[in-house]
Amino acid sequence: MLFLYISLAAIFALIALVFLYDFFQKKNAITRNFPVIGRMRNLLIKLGPPIRQYFIASNREELPFNRSQRNWIENSALKTNNYEGFGTDKDLYRPGHIFVNPKMFPFKVDGNHINNESNDPYFMPCAKVIGASRNRKFPFRPYSVINISAMSYGSLSANAQTALNLGASMVGCYHNTGEGGLSPYHMKGGDVIFHIGTGYFGCGVTKDDGLRYFDLDTLKRLVIDKYPGKVKALEVKLSQGAKPGKGGVLPASKNTREIAEIRGVKPHTDVLSPTYHTAFSNVRELVDFIEYLAENTGLPVGVKSAVGDLAQWKELADIMKNENRGPDFITIDGGEGGTGAAPPSFADHVALPWVFGFSEVYNVFMERGLTNNVVFIGSGKLGFPSEVLKAFAMGVDVINIAREAMISIGCIQAQECHTGHCPTGIATQSKRLQRGLDPAVQAIRFGNYINSLRKESLQMVHACGYEHPSQMKMVDVDVSCGDNNKVITLEAAYGYEKPEIPFHSMQELLDCKYLSGLGKEKNRLIKKH
Repeated sequence: MLFLYISLAAIFALIALVFLYDFFQKKNAITRNFPVIGRMRNLLIKLGPPIRQYFIASNREELPFNRSQRNWIENSALKTNNYEGFGTDKDLYRPGHIFVNPKMFPFKVDGNHINNESNDPYFMPCAKVIGASRNRKFPFRPYSVINISAMSYGSLSANAQTALNLGASMVGCYHNTGEGGLSPYHMKGGDVIFHIGTGYFGCGVTKDDGLRYFDLDTLKRLVIDKYPGKVKALEVKLSQGAKPGKGGVLPASKNTREIAEIRGVKPHTDVLSPTYHTAFSNVRELVDFIEYLAENTGLPVGVKSAVGDLAQWKELADIMKNENRGPDFITIDGGEGGTGAAPPSFADHVALPWVFGFSEVYNVFMERGLTNNVVFIGSGKLGFPSEVLKAFAMGVDVINIAREAMISIGCIQAQECHTGHCPTGIATQSKRLQRGLDPAVQAIRFGNYINSLRKESLQMVHACGYEHPSQMKMVDVDVSCGDNNKVITLEAAYGYEKPEIPFHSMQELLDCKYLSGLGKEKNRLIKKH
């Protein structure tokens, strides 16, 4: 009994001390006016997001991904039932809603077709060969039109990168390294796109002025000597959708010795990516840099950028048309992109969302007759079948996904990516938190998600009467415009008609000598799990 009295006295004494501190402190008005009780506000603020996510928000309400979207990805990854019954709970009259127009007679997949259920219903390669139009030494045709977008080792954990690359190797995806350089965790069997950012991590040096400069010998030692044949292309980052015009920051807490060695920087220091490149400063110099990379590596070279002002895109297209030089592929990143932590002012207001940015840039190249000379890659919440069909109808050749891939390997949308405290072990360098993520298990789940996405997208393509998504036309997809409950075609909405993309058959793509990935036999591995 005495112990109980002592414990209660200690508790009351502690509360009294906190009360006195709160009453006399001057930093916080709430706790000064309401000592002790006012501290509950901070607790409620922390508990608010998870309470809303799990108990209050409806299935279609949250952003960036609502519960229905996350459930579809998670169920696809787990190979559980991803259907919905009793009709959709989505508002079909909401402005921007996608309506895919099926044909009366769908495309027939006969018994000998590669996409027959008994063969490979997931096979969906790119209709174009990247690098072929400019006669690069090592052109390639992506085995999958759905691939992993740029996410660096440092932003994501070693276990997360391992899981993604292992999964990519199972289903024939390529894996973009992100601007943090090429790590051993990108080398688990999947094809790789090497991302060249403004910091030139893994392919540059720091000079006396403190700036980072591109170094060709460093790049060649990495992508040609150390990992021959693994890197399929180079991508020059101009900007990213989350924060165009602003460089990234890797905090000292995430900059481990291993990451510093991969990036070529000092460990345990803040690593800043400049807002600009030192290798070029205008469009013509960019084209020169692209050709310099291609000539010295033999690899196709592309650019990644968010979209704003079109003047420089027009200048780039004019140079490409008049001089037959320039990028082999162009990745358009939507302003809704989110794998990079960014100030709200940038994330909310700088750069166009994907659908607007892509349509404007594609129109620039279409007017100059260049669309079949370039592989267009779309990135920006496109990891769902309806979004895939819309993107291909607008002119996309390949889709890169990032956050959808993260969700497939366990991301719960805690939105703690920028803090280093990701509870699932994906966006953190904490060994304790990474322990929860088993790469072997999550690799299979990522592969399941990609296969589900490709299969359902193909089934919708077949419903439209086509064999391959590249055949989709802008009149095959309508969007709700919100006025008088009317819908209009993509062609009417965005003011252009996509030129026809040369395509003969899936069998021809399968037989292509430039086909990348690991082939349909490897793809079958995923069916065992």
